[in-house]
Amino acid sequence: MGRIKTMFIKRKTKELLKAQGENFTTDFTNNKLTVEKYAKVNCKKVRNIIAGYMTRLKKAQEASS
Repeated sequence: MGRIKTMFIKRKTKELLKAQGENFTTDFTNNKLTVEKYAKVNCKKVRNIIAGYMTRLKKAQEASS
């Protein structure tokens, strides 16, 4: 089993996906930089969690397409 994401992480990631979805890819490193650019996140750990969840969502989107 994986780690459970908090509602804050899920909500923030889905907001970013809706607003800036075309800027995110399935590459975690690219997503880290993009999250830093479009979201106001104070701590690096939260930024990385959001970027990781975004990567997972984008991979799921590609698989279903």
